[in-house]
Amino acid sequence: MRTDAAAGHRGYLHDAVYYDSDDDLLAVTVPFLLGGVKAGQPTVVSLGARNSALLRGALPAGCGVIFLAGGDLYARPTAAIRSYREMLAGYVADGARQIRIVGELPSSALGVTWDWWARYESAINHAYDDFPLWSLCAYDTRSTPAPVLRDVARTHPRHATPDGGRMPSPGYTDPFTYLRENRPAPPDPLQSTPPVVELFMPTAAQARAAVYAADGGRLPADDVEDLVVAVSETVTNAMRHGRPPVCLRLWVGTDRMVATVSDGGDGPKDPFTGLLPVGDGTDGGLGLWITYQSCNHVTAHRGPGGYTLRLTAGNPHFTA
Repeated sequence: MRTDAAAGHRGYLHDAVYYDSDDDLLAVTVPFLLGGVKAGQPTVVSLGARNSALLRGALPAGCGVIFLAGGDLYARPTAAIRSYREMLAGYVADGARQIRIVGELPSSALGVTWDWWARYESAINHAYDDFPLWSLCAYDTRSTPAPVLRDVARTHPRHATPDGGRMPSPGYTDPFTYLRENRPAPPDPLQSTPPVVELFMPTAAQARAAVYAADGGRLPADDVEDLVVAVSETVTNAMRHGRPPVCLRLWVGTDRMVATVSDGGDGPKDPFTGLLPVGDGTDGGLGLWITYQSCNHVTAHRGPGGYTLRLTAGNPHFTA
């Protein structure tokens, strides 16, 4: 049976940890992890290298805590959800009645790509609710930007405290509401210049050919192939489920390629589209799920003129 704060609770307990020193982080996470081990629960750490080493040094040797390569797991939000769900399902199949995880996003996620990681933090309140999971998401208040911390409070129902308490987040917003908000991402500076490609009402084949031609050997082949898949899926969805006009635009920089696919419609109705494989494929949900796993950044925007997806291949962490 579930124990401690999770006793009597069905589904996912999703807590934030705000800390401003190593001691603060350890004061919350060490008892949490040791409590899981003592109860015979799968107990997992998915932190960056520095904080993983900090926790290893604070925990008894051979205590049974499982350390994952956190940086690899958090490459893309949709892939992270898929990987975690597979891991959690495996533990449940082995008989786990409760699972504990301490995790953190890489620092790069807190910059210009934060919009889709904020959506991830919100979406997992629903995506992991099938499992008896209790997780702590660690955020260093010394380095996390204030707008990010505001989103953390809105996407985590509670935050854990060093005395073992769990405090409600006054600003918490249900994911079905949060994910429907129009959250504009920072504009990519490449988009301030004319696109190198602009195609109206393209076929999927024309869209794929345009990506190959625009790249010209600049980006790694894997990044280009991933963008080709994403653009093809997105154009197909826009043509089938959106409203005309459908337009593909491409911009090319030294370290990335940016594509936008716009149509005159309102976009997907399901707020989890892209993050979860929603639907049966008839409404574009599966295609966008593939798209979100094929790019290094995806943004969505609804405006008076319709719906636009922006897809980035290569380095999405522009600085100017």
